[in-house]
Amino acid sequence: MTVPLDIYSIIGFFGTACIIGAYAYLTLSENVNPYILHGTNLAGAALLTVSLIVHTNWPSLVLEGFWAAIAITGLTKAAMSRRKSRKTPQ
Repeated sequence: MTVPLDIYSIIGFFGTACIIGAYAYLTLSENVNPYILHGTNLAGAALLTVSLIVHTNWPSLVLEGFWAAIAITGLTKAAMSRRKSRKTPQ
């Protein structure tokens, strides 16, 4: 059975590419920028969520919720660390 790709599946593939790209970046980079890492993961989770809302797969949808929460936590932690380092006298 062949099912043509719709716009929501294509959006999901872009989300998948973001998450795989972020993992490759984490693995291959010697100096990881947390904003790039977590921002890309968050974008990927959001794009996959759009796809999963239309093509419902509950376990994957729950996974993307946790993936987004972890990415938001990482971005928050990076922002707090940056703010703290700016306040610390040199």
